[in-house]
Amino acid sequence: MTRWYGKLLGFIAGWLLMRHPVGGLIGLLVGHAFDSDWFSLSRDNPYRVFNLTSDASDAEVDQAYRRLISQYHPDKLAGAAPELRAQAEAKAREINAAYDRIQKLRKR
Repeated sequence: MTRWYGKLLGFIAGWLLMRHPVGGLIGLLVGHAFDSDWFSLSRDNPYRVFNLTSDASDAEVDQAYRRLISQYHPDKLAGAAPELRAQAEAKAREINAAYDRIQKLRKR
């Protein structure tokens, strides 16, 4: 589901702040960027991949990692369509990168 309220609020705020239709257009563009998660910090938060908080214990992180990697491991989808297999490989890469990042953060 895509968000839409950023565009609306951005348009209204831009119009009111600049008191010109161009301000509404600029606000609309900023709202679109917000709705499209261009400002998202999910790349900086590896815990979000596992649906955990940074307060999670090592055991919880390991359990979430094992659960997700067993679900998205490309070898489990050997007979699947190539598109589905490519999506699983991308998700497995994301899971492994997040797990490695968490391990590096916890060593510090």
